[in-house]
Amino acid sequence: MARGNDMAKEVEWRIKVEEDDDTLQKTIVGCMWAVTAGLALKLCKFVKKAWEVGVNDPRKFIHCLKVGIALSAVSLFYYWKPLYDGVGGNAMWAVMTVVVVFEYTAGATICKTVNRMCGTSLAGFLGIGVHWVASRAGEQWEPVIAGVSVFLLASAATFSRFIPSLKARFDYGILIFILTFSLVSISGYRVDELLVMAQYRVCTIIIGSIMCIIVSVIIRPIWAGFELFVLVTGNLDKLANSLRCCVVQYFGGSEASEAESDEVSDKKLLGYKCVLSSKATEETMANFARWEPAHGRFNFRHPWRQYVKIGASMRSCASCLDALIGCINSDNQASDDMKKNMSSISMKVGANCASVIRELATTIRKMKKSSKLDILVTQMNSAAQELRSLLNSCPYLVNPPHNSKRSTRTETASPDDLAPKIEIPLMEIIQVVTVASLLIEIVARVEDIVENVEELSDLANFQPEMNVKSKQHTSDSKVSPDQQNDGEPVRTLQMV
Repeated sequence: MARGNDMAKEVEWRIKVEEDDDTLQKTIVGCMWAVTAGLALKLCKFVKKAWEVGVNDPRKFIHCLKVGIALSAVSLFYYWKPLYDGVGGNAMWAVMTVVVVFEYTAGATICKTVNRMCGTSLAGFLGIGVHWVASRAGEQWEPVIAGVSVFLLASAATFSRFIPSLKARFDYGILIFILTFSLVSISGYRVDELLVMAQYRVCTIIIGSIMCIIVSVIIRPIWAGFELFVLVTGNLDKLANSLRCCVVQYFGGSEASEAESDEVSDKKLLGYKCVLSSKATEETMANFARWEPAHGRFNFRHPWRQYVKIGASMRSCASCLDALIGCINSDNQASDDMKKNMSSISMKVGANCASVIRELATTIRKMKKSSKLDILVTQMNSAAQELRSLLNSCPYLVNPPHNSKRSTRTETASPDDLAPKIEIPLMEIIQVVTVASLLIEIVARVEDIVENVEELSDLANFQPEMNVKSKQHTSDSKVSPDQQNDGEPVRTLQMV
């Protein structure tokens, strides 16, 4: 009986173990399926994002193909025996050169290839020269001369990287110089045929660099200069839209027109932030553009550095606009009556500033001197002068009441003294006065942009924009209607 119970327990235990094993196995399989499904889902999302990147900017996909073409071309030095016999195992330096120096834009590729070729060649010649001198000094002094030369030249070259003019254009070349000279000098102490080795390496590096330049320039080139050109003109449009939307949003209110209301969107309002964050990109593109050959409408010596100056003036204006938006969004809000008193002229100033900035973008985009820029600047200055006059009248709104002694002297009081004064708390007008003051400051900074764009038009030899209306009405394009009677020049770049 006891034996039967033991057998029953054993069978029950086996059944329980088998059930537990089945449960554990199902759990493991379920986890594996869950992990596999999760990885598959992430892979699908990654492929979708990669596809969107390629569709949004096909040039990135083309750049990948160009890198593959350059690598395949230099790989022939390994695959094709006659070429391999010429350079031997040093062909790998050509492959490494393509991987290291091939960049997205043609200017960046040319900059890095020229730096690499010059740095490698100069370091190779100096390294061979130092090796020759050290070998003639005897075995005792050879390592001393080689070590001292590495210390002196590496230290001097590293210090030169802190010089701004050299760092901007030749930083990569200096780094390659330090690397190559150290390799040649140190390896020359143990390698007998140093001259042959250095010759092969320099030749293969030059071959790889030339291949990168050819592929980058010939096959659908992406010019850094054109990218800078598009960036600056696009930032001008974004700055104009942000300024216009900011003023309309604050002063328009319910009385703003439907067209103006459509312009007020967060995307346009915050477009100026792209201007504030574009300094590094502009400087990098301007540096690479100086290495590029003439292309499109841009000559070899196109004044690319002037675009950096334009960008700096735009950032100055954008920083003032950022302060304006911060003031508008503050907790201390002005009364609706004060906004209404200044809304008309303030919106006029904002609209005129935006018109001037858009015209500057059109000037750069067309590379033609604008025929109506002078008129737009004059209108902007006139509107700013009206706003300044209105601000000058604000102190009379908060004057304290006159004492009784002065009020009795009516025989000597001026008409302004006899007019009633309206007392308004300062906190109710401080915001709207600050907004108006910032608008006036923006006008001055827009004029700075105008000066830089005009300097660009002179340096790049922009031709005057001529059309039928300008030919038939030359006098109308030079003199504004408000100044025809006075005979005053339209253009003024003085701060209002």
